[in-house]
Amino acid sequence: MELRTLVLTPHMTPNRIAVWEESVVLVWQGKADALEFYDATVSSPSVTLQVPAVVRLHKMVHMHKNGVKFSRINVLTRDGMRCCYCGERKKPRELNYDHVVPRSRGGKTVWSNIATACLSCNRRKGNRTPTEAGMRMHFQPHAPRSLERYQPLLFLANEMPAQWVPYLGDQAVSA
Repeated sequence: MELRTLVLTPHMTPNRIAVWEESVVLVWQGKADALEFYDATVSSPSVTLQVPAVVRLHKMVHMHKNGVKFSRINVLTRDGMRCCYCGERKKPRELNYDHVVPRSRGGKTVWSNIATACLSCNRRKGNRTPTEAGMRMHFQPHAPRSLERYQPLLFLANEMPAQWVPYLGDQAVSA
């Protein structure tokens, strides 16, 4: 079963997408309420439960306790879905992250060495630094203290379950 569950904050705004097993545990432990369900069920010897499609957390989950987690979506969010070289806003699937100092030259995969780049700019830069490639960066990579409160949720639009539609509004971006 490859079902995913939309997790909402207590204020009914999208928080993240979770695997269905996690949503069942959240509901079972009383940490969330199931608002929508799939037709699928899961069973143990003593109980049968419907798989939640949408759950609402009872308490706000405080993210960024130890700083913002390094991930592709967080890099894209920090950089505003823009290429750091040409400055154009792109869809997430048209962007990747670029090592400012290439890994082959000792560059690390850390906040201060990663910037969002469109595919054509990343190819043009190649295995060089921006200076060597004659490219100007529109912003310098940095470790953010926080990010937008509501980050976009990435998924394929044609794979979005019908149960999610009333809760997403324009918070989702197709990947």
